[in-house]
Amino acid sequence: MTDKIKMGTILIEEGLPLPNFLPIESEPYSNGWRLVKNFAGPGLERKLRNTGWNFFYMAVEIKTSVFGFDVERSLRRAVNQALARLKSEKFNSLEITKVVSKRFLGLRHVTVFSHPRHIQESVFLVHDKRLAKRGQAKLAAV
Repeated sequence: MTDKIKMGTILIEEGLPLPNFLPIESEPYSNGWRLVKNFAGPGLERKLRNTGWNFFYMAVEIKTSVFGFDVERSLRRAVNQALARLKSEKFNSLEITKVVSKRFLGLRHVTVFSHPRHIQESVFLVHDKRLAKRGQAKLAAV
């Protein structure tokens, strides 16, 4: 698994609507999340833009650190913590930008750096459908 999670790895929310003609290969990673196998961050962004979709990049960095004995389990826990923080913000994808693994007093210390990403067809970043409908209603009233 450690070779699957590295710089550029993309995780997307399960059931995320994507363009039908974009062949994204993925596998289950964690509860409700899938690991994209055939694209890294820049490649997926390029393909989505070519289809008219958007792949928003959030500047805020999510940094999660975990101590443990097993590097793979520690890495999975760190990524799951990042995904939990991402879910609370209502973004539908995550890009891993850096993974650092060190030993400290016999324990493995794993730190995962990641950035929230959001895939959608619209060029306006709106992740709450009620807000989008309210905005459309205001535009229609004008």
